[in-house]
Amino acid sequence: MEDIKKIEKEINKLTKRGEIQQAIEYCQNLLLKEPADTNLHIRLGDLYLDWHLDVYQAKQYIDEAITEYQKAAEVLIDNGEIYYKIGMALYYKGELDKAINYFNIGIEKGANKAKSYYMIANCLKKKDRFQDALQNIDLALKHAFFTTSCMHYSKSRLLNALYFTDKKKRFLSWVELLLSYITLPFDDEAKKNLKSKLKWFKILPVLFKADSYFAAGQIELAFDCYSKAIDKMPGFSALYVALGDTYRRAGKLEEAIIEYKMALWIDSLNHSAYSGLVQAYEELGDYDNAISYYQKYLKIHPNNAVLHSNLANLYFMKGEAEKAISHYQSAIAINPKPDWTSIVAQTLGYIQQNVIKNTDCAIANYQLANMLTPKEIDVYISLGSAFYDNEDYKNALIVYRRALELEPKNSKIHCNLGYLYWGMGDLDEAIKEYSLSIKYDPTYDIAHNNLGVIYLDDLVQLQKAIDCFNLAIECNPNYALAYYNLGRSYALKGENVEAAKYFQQAMDVNNITNEIDPADIQERLNNLFN
Repeated sequence: MEDIKKIEKEINKLTKRGEIQQAIEYCQNLLLKEPADTNLHIRLGDLYLDWHLDVYQAKQYIDEAITEYQKAAEVLIDNGEIYYKIGMALYYKGELDKAINYFNIGIEKGANKAKSYYMIANCLKKKDRFQDALQNIDLALKHAFFTTSCMHYSKSRLLNALYFTDKKKRFLSWVELLLSYITLPFDDEAKKNLKSKLKWFKILPVLFKADSYFAAGQIELAFDCYSKAIDKMPGFSALYVALGDTYRRAGKLEEAIIEYKMALWIDSLNHSAYSGLVQAYEELGDYDNAISYYQKYLKIHPNNAVLHSNLANLYFMKGEAEKAISHYQSAIAINPKPDWTSIVAQTLGYIQQNVIKNTDCAIANYQLANMLTPKEIDVYISLGSAFYDNEDYKNALIVYRRALELEPKNSKIHCNLGYLYWGMGDLDEAIKEYSLSIKYDPTYDIAHNNLGVIYLDDLVQLQKAIDCFNLAIECNPNYALAYYNLGRSYALKGENVEAAKYFQQAMDVNNITNEIDPADIQERLNNLFN
C-alpha cells in the first residue's frame, strides 16, 4: 500500500509541474516490471487522456488511453468505473454510440450513475437527440447529491432551447439555472468550467483589435488575432463562431464552415454556429447541406417559425415544392406575429398558384394574409390574380375595387383591373383602366403593351397599337413581347421588312428574357416571306 501511495505521489508531482510525458514514461517503466498491475494501466490511461486533452500539444493519445483502460478491464471485468473511463475516452474520440454502450455497461456494473447518465446525455446532445439527452440528465440528477451544477446548467440550456415559446418550461429553465448557481461550490467540474469562461474578459481586447483590423480591410491580421484568442481559450465555442463569421464576411466560406462545425462540436446548442453554418452553405449554393443543418437546428427549435420558413425557401429553390409548402404551413401555424406570417402566407400562395397550380389553396392563403395585414396592397393584387385564374371574375373585381379604396392612384391595380375587364369582354372599361394605369405611372410598360394588344387584336386600330408598343419599348428596351407585337402590327400593315426587323429584335431580346416561345417568333418570321 505504501508503494502505491509513493507511486501516486510521484505521478501527481510530475503532472502538477506539467510534465505529463515524464509521468507517462514513469508509469511505462513501472509496467515493464509489473505488466499485470491494473492500477498502473488505469493511471497510465488517465495520463494519456489528460495529454490528449491538452490542446497545446499536437499529437493525439486517445487510442493509447483506450488501450490501457481495456487492459485493465480484461482483469477487472466487473469494475464499472473502468467501463466509464473507456466511455469517456470514446466520447472524446467522437465514437458516440460506442461511448454510450460503455457508459451503460458501467452503470450495470456499478459505476457512478449520476456521472454516467450525464455523459450519456452529452453524447446524445452531440447526436442531436435533445429530448433523449434531457431524459438522461433527469436520470443523472436522481442519482446525484450536491455535485450537480453542470447537470442543472445543462438542463437549463436544453429547456430554454427546446421550449423557448413555453412560459412554464422557460420558468423551469430559470429554476435549473438558479440551482446550478447554488450547487456550484460543490461541483469541481463546474468551477473549472466557470474559471475557463471568465478568461473571456481577458481576450476582449484581442477581439476588439480583430474587428478593427477587419473593418480596416486588414483581413489576415484579423484572422491572426482570432487564432491567438483561440490559442488562449481553445475550448470556447464563441471564438470559433467569431472566426467563422470573419471568414464568411471575407468570402472564405469553406474555412468558415470548418470553424462553425468546430463550435458545434464543442457546444451542440450554439445557435450562432448553426445560423452561420447554414448561411455559409447557402452562399456556397450547397442547398443539401444547408437543409441538413436546418433540420438539425429544428430539432433544437421545433417551434421556430423562421427556421421553418428558411427551410421552406431552400426546398423551393431546389424545386421541391411540396416539402416547401409543408414547412411554410408549419411557419404559418406557429404564427409569431401578423406582418411576418402574412409574408409567409403570400409566399405559400404564390407557390400554390404558380407552381402547384392549386388556385383554391392559393386563395385561402392570400385571404389569410389579407386578414393579418388588411392594408397591404400587394396581398389584394395577389388575391385578385388568384380569383382571376380561378375564373371567379366577380370576386376578383370586388378585391381590386377594395384595393382602390386604399390606394386609388395605384397604377398596378388599375392595370390588373384592365386585364380583368378585358378577360370579361368589357373593352371600354379595360381601355379606361389601362389609361388610368398609364396616367398614374407613364413608365408602366405592361400597361402600354396590353393596351396596344387591345387596339391591335380587338379594335384593329394599327397606328394606336404601334404607338402603344413603341411606348412600352421606350419604358423597357428589353421587353421582348412588345417587339413581337410591333412585328405583328407591321405585318398586318403589309410592311414585311419592318415587321421582320422587330421579330428579329424580339428573338434577340427573348434569348435573354425567355418571355415567348422562340418557335412562335420563328414561325412569324418564316410566314412573312412565304
